[in-house]
Amino acid sequence: MIPASVAAGSPRPPSGDARGDHGRILVVTGTGTGVGKTVVTAALAALAPGRVAVLKPVQTGVAPGQPGDLDDVTRLAGPLTAVELARFPEPLAPATAARRAGTPPLDPAAAADAAASLAVEHDLVLVEGAGGLLVRFCDDPPGTLADVAALLDAPVLVVAAAGLGTLNVAALTVEALRSRGLGCSGVVIGAWPEDPDRAARENLRDLPTVTGVPLLGTLPDGAGALARPAFASVARHGLAPALGGRWQTPGP
Repeated sequence: MIPASVAAGSPRPPSGDARGDHGRILVVTGTGTGVGKTVVTAALAALAPGRVAVLKPVQTGVAPGQPGDLDDVTRLAGPLTAVELARFPEPLAPATAARRAGTPPLDPAAAADAAASLAVEHDLVLVEGAGGLLVRFCDDPPGTLADVAALLDAPVLVVAAAGLGTLNVAALTVEALRSRGLGCSGVVIGAWPEDPDRAARENLRDLPTVTGVPLLGTLPDGAGALARPAFASVARHGLAPALGGRWQTPGP
């Protein structure tokens, strides 16, 4: 399970709702694109007990009617509630893609309201971002996934790459969260190579030191192509107990 120590934070109730039986909300961001956010989101959903919802506020680079990230999450993790709020066909930052499509961008407040509404009837709500933490959903006024997390008072899980350069971008992402008063649950490596190089192996030890947050797992590269039962096993062995799995931090 994802305990309160990891998925803490009281979700903001939706307008007109004073009930206090909300589920937990966890925001999933990446240090950039292509680091395995969707696979990590699916792994979290696969291991979570109870009713799970996954919210994708903005999907870019996918045409209407084509399968997107939520289709992958559902295929890998099984029955769950999947909600996408906005979609833009060009593979660009959401604000840029919306402008080029001539479509109003997504207001972060709308994403926060959607997550809070889902939390009323679900035990866990996962909010998967697009790209990195500070990629803009809208330009005027500026709004990002960090603003969504702030509106929800929800913790953020950071998905990072395995190899050279990841220490810097992971540390910058966690620092950006701290500067905004946002909690960070930890870091997960979203695509661990079959034959990791020295930089990747050393990053397992160095990531907690440079970020100040725990390393909470490594999912193997290619896990997103697995069938559901095999993926559930990979998720269980690839995520730490704090996230419902069995993965253990490597020793010295």
